[in-house]
Amino acid sequence: MKYLSVAEFAKNMNLSERTVRNYCSAGKLKGVFLTGKTWNIPEDAVIPKKGNRKAGANILLDILKEQKNMKLKGGIYHRTQIDLTYNSNKIEGSRL
Repeated sequence: MKYLSVAEFAKNMNLSERTVRNYCSAGKLKGVFLTGKTWNIPEDAVIPKKGNRKAGANILLDILKEQKNMKLKGGIYHRTQIDLTYNSNKIEGSRL
């Protein structure tokens, strides 16, 4: 099996070298290994697909909306509203 350097792989895949190094260190490319300070990447390695980043944010958003509709005291939504109100009044110079 032939292995490519980070520069060669980046040029072939039209990516920056930094992105390829990040993929290697995060374990997103299969079959890579480090020799000294050099990453060895199999020539048949596949770039990972980008996932939906909103998936994690939607979970929190759903929780916040649910707590707002329930008017739940002491939940994440309630605590966030208290903190934001306190900080906005502090910035504006109002007294609570």
